[in-house]
Amino acid sequence: MIRRHADAAVVLFRSIALCETSPAAVQAIALAFGATLMFAAGAVAQQPAPPTSSPYNSPAGVWPPYGSPGVTLGQAKKLAEAAEAEARKNGWKMAIAVVSNEGSLIYFGRMEDTQFGSSDITIRKAKTAAEFRRPTKEFQDAITGTPPVLLALSAGPIAIEGGLPLLSNGKIIGAIGCSGGTPGQDEQVCKAVVDTIK
Repeated sequence: MIRRHADAAVVLFRSIALCETSPAAVQAIALAFGATLMFAAGAVAQQPAPPTSSPYNSPAGVWPPYGSPGVTLGQAKKLAEAAEAEARKNGWKMAIAVVSNEGSLIYFGRMEDTQFGSSDITIRKAKTAAEFRRPTKEFQDAITGTPPVLLALSAGPIAIEGGLPLLSNGKIIGAIGCSGGTPGQDEQVCKAVVDTIK
């Protein structure tokens, strides 16, 4: 595939040379095309493959389907209360968000003295987990892997641990996001409550 891109580059540059264009225009086109080629190589692997150890993927490696109805307000409140209890037990201050299966905010809470920046981060973590049907850690692993899959982030996901899909009967009904501690602490709080969904 890269060879085809290189052949296309040669054809493009020959075409530019035949046209009466200013050197600045040629340089701008060459830079734009070069940048496109540089990012095209990584575009093949934009979506990270689900790891075999993830509880969210099926044996065939397909992410779980969405369930209907999504998480209810009552379920969201219970999840957030359980997450808050887990955070307090460990002495952590957290912001907690629960979203529906399509990523709409159902419930949000921020513990006293939690950093304000965590409010937006926790909602983005929950939305990412719901909309992409996978834990946000999958994106974190993708950008820290070799080669890094940076283009996956152009679609808007947040690549920090602490966002998990909520499963009921094997289907995603929403997601929870936690922020305020380290990424590992955020993930621990989420994991402590995802199994409580009924």
